[in-house]
Amino acid sequence: MTEHELKQKLEKIERLFAGATTEGEKNAAQNAREKILKKLEDIIHQDPPVEYKFTFTDRWSRQLFVALARRYGLNPYRYKRQRYTTVMVRVPKSFCDRTLWPEYCELNDVLTDYISNITDKVIRETIHNDNTEAEVRVEQQKLL
Repeated sequence: MTEHELKQKLEKIERLFAGATTEGEKNAAQNAREKILKKLEDIIHQDPPVEYKFTFTDRWSRQLFVALARRYGLNPYRYKRQRYTTVMVRVPKSFCDRTLWPEYCELNDVLTDYISNITDKVIRETIHNDNTEAEVRVEQQKLL
């Protein structure tokens, strides 16, 4: 997958979560974002924001989530003494459950696959062409 194809796929995911139905909406990521922002604005009146705590295992996933939250006008933060991998955000439960978290998961799957493929390719081409997993042994050998 090229970088251009990756960007197109990410925009397609956003349009999916915006509920894009017309051809014009399908061709405009900006329209999709505005539709999601409007949906969030409507939800806030019925479903007040609550504080969520998210913990991520790698910086790429954390960075993606923070960017997605900010894209929708949310303010990600963490408290003093919380780990760098922790992100707090105040968001309506229904928006988090139906839009923010599912969209993040899909985007993260695409980016993780892309990063993994690039990493494998770079290692194979520059370090060593055998990038299979290390063998699994039945028992640890005793050191002398």
